[in-house]
Amino acid sequence: MADFCRHLDWPVEVVVPVPLGKRRLQERGYNQVSLIAMPLAALNRWRYVPRALSRVRETKSQVGLSAVERQENMQGAFRADPRPVRGRAILLMDDVATTGATISACAEALLSAGAKAVFALTLARALPRHGLQNV
Repeated sequence: MADFCRHLDWPVEVVVPVPLGKRRLQERGYNQVSLIAMPLAALNRWRYVPRALSRVRETKSQVGLSAVERQENMQGAFRADPRPVRGRAILLMDDVATTGATISACAEALLSAGAKAVFALTLARALPRHGLQNV
């Protein structure tokens, strides 16, 4: 993945993982995307800032929600700290993309905090054959 990112030639300066909600983090004990984002940042000599983005509102699971419901569920759920993102190009990382609602909400928060640009990278993409054709 580090090699793939280098070939994208994105002007990334800071890597930020999508944060989990407090309840989900307590259940799981770790943020799975952070376990990939941290070494990816190190390999590409980018700054890793896991707390640049925070979830300010617990959201319900996105599983089973329509595209519109997913967007509504994520609206206003994230806040970015302007100090590490202002004027910088951010690589936002998430584990799975379905409709892009989470990525959009996070990118909006980062841009509102002054990020110069937000690039998004996910590890997987949900496919329509898994019952997501209406999403």
